[in-house]
Amino acid sequence: MSDHTHHHHHHNNDDTVLTFEEKFVKLLEHWIKHNEDHADTYRDWMKKLEGSKVANAAEVLNKAAAMTEMINNEFKEVLLKIK
Repeated sequence: MSDHTHHHHHHNNDDTVLTFEEKFVKLLEHWIKHNEDHADTYRDWMKKLEGSKVANAAEVLNKAAAMTEMINNEFKEVLLKIK
């Protein structure tokens, strides 16, 4: 059973054409937000697991959240370089 919700993307239907670089910026921004959402979910589940029979999994989720934040730091650095 998965607790992952799918994100719905709203597309702008006007005739605005983005450059390749603008598309990449939007993609990075999307990835950052998506990763932040996942890190929050990992930490929520980490809290739920504490004190349970599988509390050792909480540490793994905390590590996953930290790794996700490290990835986002890389994406943010790229954004600073290209904006």
